[in-house]
Amino acid sequence: MIKVIVIGACGRMGGEVVRLISEQSDMQVVAGVEAAGHPMLGTPIGSGFVTAQLRDVIDRADVIVDFSVTDAVLENIRICQELGKPFITGVTGFSETQRQRLQKAGSIIPVVVAPNFSLGVAVLTRLAKETARLLGKNYNIHIIETHHRRKRDAPSGTARLLCEVLQKEVQDKPIEISSIRTGDVVGEHTVIFGGPGERIELCHKAESRTAFAAGVVTAIRWIVKQKPGFYSMADILASV
Repeated sequence: MIKVIVIGACGRMGGEVVRLISEQSDMQVVAGVEAAGHPMLGTPIGSGFVTAQLRDVIDRADVIVDFSVTDAVLENIRICQELGKPFITGVTGFSETQRQRLQKAGSIIPVVVAPNFSLGVAVLTRLAKETARLLGKNYNIHIIETHHRRKRDAPSGTARLLCEVLQKEVQDKPIEISSIRTGDVVGEHTVIFGGPGERIELCHKAESRTAFAAGVVTAIRWIVKQKPGFYSMADILASV
């Protein structure tokens, strides 16, 4: 049985991860973590309770999953380093300095950092990379991402990842990103390759957060078998 602590367990994404873990026969949530003062502190979750202190419950877990905020992630991963616990996060908006700290943690524990845990998005990224390799230097590339109006960062972490992957294939050729924030859209990403008299559009639309939570469950099963390292969904996709 894989024992999991979910940080941000009462949020939209964390709650969906907790729900999906509860349906698995090989893992369980042993505690949830939320910010001090959160109204759900002390309430039951999985086989444990919601607490404000990761350090108080971390000994119970095999894996830590973090859907909190950037500053909290850096403190949480430091605790995981101290105690040798594998760490997964889907938080976005890290600065380059913060990302380097996450990468450094990967020299001590297994770390998965993914702006999007959807296996479909991992496939989209691979297809977009191959398309850019074949056509990108002669075609214009544009990324359009749409999310709900409450999403804080723009462009999305997924759009930034797509741009980073594509930029390696086309070098200095500019790649434009358009961000739309509207309604309750879970997440849509489209990569457009425009050329003479034609265009190719690669698109992924998330219908619910279950797509992301399912990827987290896959990542949990995967990370417990890994050596220390800094991993992405591309690494997980390669082995599923």
